[in-house]
Amino acid sequence: MAETKREIERKYESDDSGLPDLTGVAGVAAVLDKGTAELDAVYWDTSDLRLASASITLRRRTGGSDAGWHLKLPVGPGVRDEIRAPLSDTVPDELAGLVRSRVREGQLVPVVRLRSARDVRDLMDAGGRLLAEASVDTVRAERLFGGEGSAQWSEIEVELADGGDPVLLDKVEKRLRKAGVRPSKSASKLARALAETKGGQPRPGEGGPAEPVTAGDHILAYLRAQRDAIVEQDPAVRQDAEESVHDMRVATRRLRSTLRSFRTVLDREVTDPIGAELKWLAGELGVGRDHEVLAERLGAALDDLPATLVSGPVHERLRTWAKTGERGSRRRLLGVLDSPRYLALLDTLDALVADPPLRKAAARKPRKVLAKAVRKDFGKVAALVEEAMAQPPGTDRDLALHEARKKAKRTRYAAEAAGPALGSPAKDLVKSMKSLQSLLGGHQDSVMARTTLRELSAVAHAAGESAFTYGVLYAREERRAERVEEAVPAEWRKTYGSMKV
Repeated sequence: MAETKREIERKYESDDSGLPDLTGVAGVAAVLDKGTAELDAVYWDTSDLRLASASITLRRRTGGSDAGWHLKLPVGPGVRDEIRAPLSDTVPDELAGLVRSRVREGQLVPVVRLRSARDVRDLMDAGGRLLAEASVDTVRAERLFGGEGSAQWSEIEVELADGGDPVLLDKVEKRLRKAGVRPSKSASKLARALAETKGGQPRPGEGGPAEPVTAGDHILAYLRAQRDAIVEQDPAVRQDAEESVHDMRVATRRLRSTLRSFRTVLDREVTDPIGAELKWLAGELGVGRDHEVLAERLGAALDDLPATLVSGPVHERLRTWAKTGERGSRRRLLGVLDSPRYLALLDTLDALVADPPLRKAAARKPRKVLAKAVRKDFGKVAALVEEAMAQPPGTDRDLALHEARKKAKRTRYAAEAAGPALGSPAKDLVKSMKSLQSLLGGHQDSVMARTTLRELSAVAHAAGESAFTYGVLYAREERRAERVEEAVPAEWRKTYGSMKV
């Protein structure tokens, strides 16, 4: 079973490669010599270095106190999550899964071998607590794939202890700089090894895309950002990280909405099939997420009831319903992320941003083209809101408000995509659409909650239990929906009045 550790470290280089005395650093009471460890690490990647291009490293290391497989995923500058697995001859399945969104159908092969002599010092406080580990690494690199040759260098590493204060690293760095030590130009040993051995090549996409100029440039920049978000969230979703499913689903929806909103920029004959696949992925991501949100809503509503209104084992039945849906949806989602269909979709998105099916309007200046598309989406929201409020309360109004919510979300995403070109009016529209979407989302949540309460009530009744509490919760949800419907006209007037695009 893999374990995850948050790694916060900084790398340095110096002309004499020595470690200055760090006992003068504020808070450091003692520096303990821990001796020298011999480390032997083989780094794995695809033949075209897809992991390295995303600043991800996967290695099998022997020697030292943490021998095993290590997968490092970037979190921020100098911060990575290290997922560890026991030693084995081949890449552990769990770690292979965490890089599948990058590797796809490619093969992982050994690309670099690093052998290091690590001279370690522990930085301790007055109470004997470990603050950080400082080391001098003498590294020998050997290219195993995609080139040949070797390299050798020394570097200094300072890694914060678990739970340590990152401010300590600033203090240590100040002391190192005074001693002539410089921050390393390479983000990792692997990056330096690839650069200094024969066959090293610039990382794909280095330097980033050009500044958006045309309408097509703006839309492609937005699409590229959402494609990247899906790929980057994939490992977090597999690890069941908080909000990861939601974030991945939002990126999927933004992509699909953008393809639909800007059909004058991108050829729909190419993008419509992609949109259908994005709809499928968003739906799969939503199975567990929607169940989770609904369970939280019903649980909070039940907790809010006085004890005198709770009749029968309602808490137990609701917990069972929530857990059953959670287990089933989790297994299903992991299957989706490993499916050929999902991996093919990622390949298709790569192809879309690399060779987009641009139409004539894509080459025009962005303001007029993008504003027209945003106004068109806004007009659809307006028509649906007016249609909904013209309906009497009931199923038809519920459906119309649900459609208005979806179109409000689409308009919000269109305004986001157009934001860099349209400026403040687009940003204001994003805010107003988000507010309307939130209001109408609360109404749809109430519709779904009432459907579930009817189902739970029927199951409870069939089991000979009281259905009274489900009825109370249903009535409260009904009233919540009524309050939303009462608020819609005023919210819409405010939204309509703020439209300046």
